[in-house]
Amino acid sequence: MAKTAKRNGYIKIKGARENNLKNIDVLIPQNRFTVVTGLSGSGKSSLVLDTVYKEGLRRYIDCLSTYARQFIEKVERPAMDDIEGLPTPIAIESRNSVINSRSTVGTTTEIYDYVRLLFAKIGKTRCPECEERVTEHSPQSIMRLLIEKFPGKRAVICFETEEGASLSQYMKKGYSRAYRDGKTEDIEKSGKQPVGKTQIVTARTAIGERSKSRITEALEAAFSEDSRAFVHIVSGQSLRFSKELRCDSCDTAFEKPTPNMFSFNSPYGACEECSGFGRNLEIDPELLVPDPGLSLAEGAIEPFTKTSYRRQMRKLLAFAEDAGIDTEKPFSKLSAREKDLVFSGNDDYYGVKGYFRRLERKNYKTHIRVFLSRYRSAFTCGDCGGSRLKEKALNVRIEGENIFDLSRMSVKDLKSWFDCITPSAYELEIASDIMKEINSRLDFLIHVGLDYLTLSRLTRTLSGGEAQRINLACQMSSRLTETLYILDEPSIGLHARDMNRLNSLIRELRVRNNTIILIEHDLDTVKSADYIVELGPQAGDGGGEIVYQGTLRNFLRSAKNSITKKYLANEKRIEVPSSRRKTTGNSINVIGAGENNLKNIDVRFPLGSLTCVTGVSGSGKSSLVNDILYNALLRKFRRKTDRVGKHERIEGTDNIDDVIILDQASIGRTSRSNPVTYIKVYDDIRKILAGHYQAKLRKLTPSHFSFNVRGGRCEKCMGEGSHRVEMHFLADVMVTCEECEGRRFGKEVLGYRYKGKNIDDILNLTVDQAMGFFSESIAVTRKLKVLKDVGCGYLRLGQPATTLSGGEAQRIKIARELSRKKKNNILYILDEPTVGLHIDDIGKLLSVLNRLVDAGNSVIVIEHNLEMIKCADHIIDLGPEGGDKGGRIVAVGTPEQVTSVKSSYTGEHLRPLLG
Repeated sequence: MAKTAKRNGYIKIKGARENNLKNIDVLIPQNRFTVVTGLSGSGKSSLVLDTVYKEGLRRYIDCLSTYARQFIEKVERPAMDDIEGLPTPIAIESRNSVINSRSTVGTTTEIYDYVRLLFAKIGKTRCPECEERVTEHSPQSIMRLLIEKFPGKRAVICFETEEGASLSQYMKKGYSRAYRDGKTEDIEKSGKQPVGKTQIVTARTAIGERSKSRITEALEAAFSEDSRAFVHIVSGQSLRFSKELRCDSCDTAFEKPTPNMFSFNSPYGACEECSGFGRNLEIDPELLVPDPGLSLAEGAIEPFTKTSYRRQMRKLLAFAEDAGIDTEKPFSKLSAREKDLVFSGNDDYYGVKGYFRRLERKNYKTHIRVFLSRYRSAFTCGDCGGSRLKEKALNVRIEGENIFDLSRMSVKDLKSWFDCITPSAYELEIASDIMKEINSRLDFLIHVGLDYLTLSRLTRTLSGGEAQRINLACQMSSRLTETLYILDEPSIGLHARDMNRLNSLIRELRVRNNTIILIEHDLDTVKSADYIVELGPQAGDGGGEIVYQGTLRNFLRSAKNSITKKYLANEKRIEVPSSRRKTTGNSINVIGAGENNLKNIDVRFPLGSLTCVTGVSGSGKSSLVNDILYNALLRKFRRKTDRVGKHERIEGTDNIDDVIILDQASIGRTSRSNPVTYIKVYDDIRKILAGHYQAKLRKLTPSHFSFNVRGGRCEKCMGEGSHRVEMHFLADVMVTCEECEGRRFGKEVLGYRYKGKNIDDILNLTVDQAMGFFSESIAVTRKLKVLKDVGCGYLRLGQPATTLSGGEAQRIKIARELSRKKKNNILYILDEPTVGLHIDDIGKLLSVLNRLVDAGNSVIVIEHNLEMIKCADHIIDLGPEGGDKGGRIVAVGTPEQVTSVKSSYTGEHLRPLLG
């Protein structure tokens, strides 16, 4: 790795050619805040992530020993000439790659690890039976207690023998007296071998300052013989002390707290029933009966409607008739007793759940495991109550709260709790550094707008933006300097209200002499940057060039070809609709929504319109739209779904024919997937090619033009165009196939030309070019025009799906919906569709969403972007805050109506855009 250049130097990138970059040279100032912007697909990620970050990572790995490198994923050298002045890079991407159910917000940020340590150091164990504090005693602490409470009194200090132990062995150790019935007696003179346990006296002494050492020595002697010591105050009470954690009232023993006791990832602390997951997979009655409106005879028990399980259906119906259960009555109308009989059975019938338990004995068979998985859901563990920990960990408390109580608090509430606790001077001496680390990390989470999260929240359930901001908070707490931080759209998932806090945090990173590079479209963030690099001028093959690089002041004056500058200078903007669709017609109504932090709200979603669900991060938008509405509709349309979020009922579902979610996930996982295969236009193209008389002479069929099946594809590379060569301790190399020279088809197919172009030439045409090339085919041009209309005209027909951005993938999915044969009355749901989109691309997205609505469909969008929100027909604004202080309806109506609600943060930030 090259040494970090001096302050105010530059990272110099020469001849960058990765993906669509056009051999560009770029200067990025060190120790400054740089924003890289441009249209979606213009080459921003290719420059920042695929070139700068990848080269920095490669150089770092090359510095390691050969032995260490074999355990690290190999990194290929990016296509470029050179990079100078490159600091050590850390990339924080806008995606959540965590799939582990053990990872939580607390473990990811390491806050939970510090909290575990804190509980092990200053936590107080309480007896669950007596509700009294359990303490371990030392001779010194007992001595101090006796002097404080019984000054001037006389005391007898003893320890207890084992049952039936011979007293002679204690006489040999120098002990001469025993304590019985409130009196001491000489062991030798008594001459009696005691039955049961006996207390041996280690000292008889007055309690006072002068006898400190005698009391301490007597107690040490007692503890050397047994874990407990007894102190009998003459003519007073008897006291019992233990050097172990033991309840003074009921004598129950407890383990001494250690950090592992509070870890659900350790067998020592994890609940044995759920193995530290907090939930168990069990048969879900809601999945067994997806439509309670059906009767048993009509197939209410869905698994028994399968052909292989008709025998079980007959058994169930026969049992129901014998038990007097009406098999023609809707399942929802059956009594609780009748439903329990169906599920649990009786002595004569094992019940539906009993049958599934029988099936579990055969789960070594793949088809049985798949079948069982369809009807299982995760339920809170009955043993640990979702805490993931053994009971012994929950007995330890700090100021009345156990570690599970703290992990369920929001970050904001947890910070307040730590600010209010009052540890003793002794505890503070032990725990001050630990608490400082906890408070520091909590502050950073609050600064990045994640104060509504809890430490117990699973990391895999976070959005890409939330995961990125958590990683940013972790980096802030590491306090690194002279480092290159690369952030990919940190504004994702963040409400406009919280943007200032995020930008101030980024500036704080810069103050520590770090270099910051942001890939960003947010105009306010662009304006706050020290330096701007814009790529373009178009996307795809029309991009990859430097439109501008320099300061903001010069950007506004001299960047004539910059589309970003036009929006910054108000020369161009997304216009507010002159009129909005009426939302008084049919609707879908969610009644009693109570999932997560939703406060039992009733929400009306108007149909035939573009509806935006808004609110600050954590206000309950995804819980309402995804967890309740979408999952409930999937269940209505008999499609597999996760557990439906808590709600009372949903009205108006008969007003739609289907529900489809359009997200930014990739349209394919291999290089064989591409835009034209996804929208099904490649089938038409292959038929045109095979239908030409020259193709018929060569006996070429449509399958010969597919790189997914044998016949026409190159068999050496299996239609990939390249193959990976393992270099062992060096990075693997993707080598172009020698047989087909990267063209993916065999010589016979490549030798055939249609209108002067072979199949490889055709797949390298852009959508715009292909529309002219296939102008005589209505089927092809109709579908390609939709791709062009959604802003994907620059994409090559055969561009691998793996090289498409999230925004491009989402627009291609919208294009497929628009290209379907006329089908309306569909509800489309999009979760933050503006992620990764330049403001100019948002305008294109809005036009295609409006086309979906104009075609007779409905669109619901979860969104923070104000440009999208201002163009909605209807807004549902949740809040007012995130977490427990959210989950309520703050405002509903048109954007103009929402701006009149003073308590709405969305309305406050919309006001300037609506004039």
